[in-house]
Amino acid sequence: MPYDPMIVKPMREELTAVGFEELRTPEEVDAAVKRTGTSLVVLNSVCGCAAGGARPGVAMAVKHEVKPDHLFTVFAGQDLDATQRMREYFVGQPPSSPSIALLRDGQLIGFMPRHAIEGNMPESIANALTSAFDKVCVKEVA
Repeated sequence: MPYDPMIVKPMREELTAVGFEELRTPEEVDAAVKRTGTSLVVLNSVCGCAAGGARPGVAMAVKHEVKPDHLFTVFAGQDLDATQRMREYFVGQPPSSPSIALLRDGQLIGFMPRHAIEGNMPESIANALTSAFDKVCVKEVA
């Protein structure tokens, strides 16, 4: 049974306020993943021990000069079908909420599961993400 929408509203807004596009249906997930370029996907959740650090860490990271072309989020425990569909794109990764994924042209190229988020300060999460952005999001100069 999904969480009450009023409970998760502030948690959703932490990401949409910094430019993330919410994906709430499987169709929205499929359309988003088909976009070319790099995508940062945050599988958001209510878990205070991990998501409470993940959201501010991600918010810091997307202020970095180099960042993915697209920013997407789905909410585990709320948008159940969208979450399940997005997890299908995280090939080889067990379900993990929260989690953070990097995709390039719809293919998983990086994944930060809950156990890598939990116990870390937002600054550490942001540093790990910006390091990944610097490696995989740089545009090639013609």
